[in-house]
Amino acid sequence: MDNRFNKVFSSFNPLNIEFSPGSHLIDIFPSHFSFHLFIKCSDNNLENCSNQLNDTTIMFSLNHSHVLIISDTGIKNNIAISITHIHVHDKPIIKTIYHAANITLTEAELFAIRCGINQAVNLLGISKIVITDSIHAAKKIFDLAIHPFQIHSATTSKELREFFLTNSDNSIAILGMS
Repeated sequence: MDNRFNKVFSSFNPLNIEFSPGSHLIDIFPSHFSFHLFIKCSDNNLENCSNQLNDTTIMFSLNHSHVLIISDTGIKNNIAISITHIHVHDKPIIKTIYHAANITLTEAELFAIRCGINQAVNLLGISKIVITDSIHAAKKIFDLAIHPFQIHSATTSKELREFFLTNSDNSIAILGMS
């Protein structure tokens, strides 16, 4: 197998409109985002946080105009596997599985979120995108600092910008434990 394409390339483009001052999603659409953090402090609190996360997820999944993106990512033997499930009104709509070599866990998680958002914004009648259990990776989408994952941030930002401009009530919620 030819691994020459699995090298790390610099992906930061300082001229990208998504990263110019005043053009950040968080600046233009501040009311379209919500983060629901459930803080775990102990093993006893972990069960409570898990129950809160489940209850919040169920609440969001009851609405026909909400899409729920559930992703899981892992790396074994230098191969990343990302699985993304997309549900609307508690019914599975799309399931995607990706395999990639020589990438970090954060990059795999961002890629799974990016693919989920790409699928969600193309569904008809969706006004809210809910991403579960990817707080750490999802925050990278809104991170304005220079980091190696900005190629995913720029693409996801562009898709969300179009989603928010389609309807002023469209929004995204990110749920997870920190």
